[in-house]
Amino acid sequence: MAEETKQTPETKPAAKKEKPPAVEDKPFEEFMQQHFLPALQEAIAKEGVKDANISFTKQKYPIIGFESAEECWQVVGSWQNGQRKFNVYFPDADIQGKKGFSCHEGKKPSTLESFLIDERKTTLELLVTRLLYRLNGQKWLGRN
Repeated sequence: MAEETKQTPETKPAAKKEKPPAVEDKPFEEFMQQHFLPALQEAIAKEGVKDANISFTKQKYPIIGFESAEECWQVVGSWQNGQRKFNVYFPDADIQGKKGFSCHEGKKPSTLESFLIDERKTTLELLVTRLLYRLNGQKWLGRN
């Protein structure tokens, strides 16, 4: 008599839990309001700036000579009663797109610099740390 072999259904591998989407994959405005601004505010405070005012707005470039340019999304920061100001520009409304930076003490800025142009993927941490690095280059943070 031949033995009957029972075929058992193959066991399915345990279902992988789906990772929640990265915060950087959220819609641009949501990412900026809910993640970037609070993280930046906290990081600047840790550097010793207690009176920083940081906002996210869509407005024209405040740079001399750019008056006729279209509005774009900007992170605008200031402290020392508005004497120190910086802007981070997002003309494409996308953290992975083009970005610019300007800063000034007192008067309107006259220079628009590129910001994070060599990075393949922009993350929340990268945006915060590189902005702090740039502000520190002005000797605006900490004990500079």
